[in-house]
Amino acid sequence: MEAVAAIFVFLVAGRASFSRNILAERILYLDNSDMHKRPVPARPPYAVESVDRALRLIQMLRDHGSLRLRSAAKELGVAESTVHRLMAMLVFHGFAIQDDSHAYLPGMALGEGPAKLSWTKQLRDYALPHIELLADRTGETVNLVVRVGTKIHFLWSQEGNRMLRIVSRAGAVMPARTSAGGRILLAELTEESLRRLYQSPAAQANDDALADSEFELFVRDLRLMRRNGYATAYQEIERGVAAIAMPLRAHTGRAIAALSVSAPATRLSQLLKPQLVSLTREVRYNIELDLSSLEL
Repeated sequence: MEAVAAIFVFLVAGRASFSRNILAERILYLDNSDMHKRPVPARPPYAVESVDRALRLIQMLRDHGSLRLRSAAKELGVAESTVHRLMAMLVFHGFAIQDDSHAYLPGMALGEGPAKLSWTKQLRDYALPHIELLADRTGETVNLVVRVGTKIHFLWSQEGNRMLRIVSRAGAVMPARTSAGGRILLAELTEESLRRLYQSPAAQANDDALADSEFELFVRDLRLMRRNGYATAYQEIERGVAAIAMPLRAHTGRAIAALSVSAPATRLSQLLKPQLVSLTREVRYNIELDLSSLEL
């Protein structure tokens, strides 16, 4: 547990200067100006397991809104007693609190928690078998993402079975504007909503602001993506990575998430082949069919 204690000392010490930013964004989000210079870090080959588990618990709290020992232990593949010790550390440092029903909720150290979407675990659980099937049939990495403001959150990432493939991004937080999944979800918004995200004082403060000419071009691209029914990305967010994404809709027709397929940039043309696009649409339809019983 010394390693866990050490990382929380670092995180708590930096809390004030980051002023309510989300932990995963501190660790995983690279400034877009630097994104072309270096790729997003891969998982370390010799990860410190206790630190890795603690950070994954924080990601689950952030994206699911609440956790119970049994479900968290199953997710991590460890004993409930191990999760209990880790959660006690999170509670001590303010990253989690425990309510009267003994469920764990995001603590003050996580700020407001950008997702606050209580249905994300249900969404992931319903989509997971289909995501695994798509990854198996295409050999490429398949992702499930939701949009929160100008960022996307990777709820799940199933690696493909090809030797050269994109590694899992589960738990990552990345810019929506330069990612395929983020673009197809932004394409659902009105121009007024897009202006609030990218041409407001808040956008200036968050370094998301676009100049008028950039914004007009961006909106035009989004409208084209919506007409096509899918969005693409080619090395904008990560060097050497291409992706295609489609929206996932609730029974009301509202886009609640995106399904994306990621591959090395050299295989972009394969992602756009009619067979793969049709297969992705088929899997998307089957996920939406399973989700139709949920009130999302």
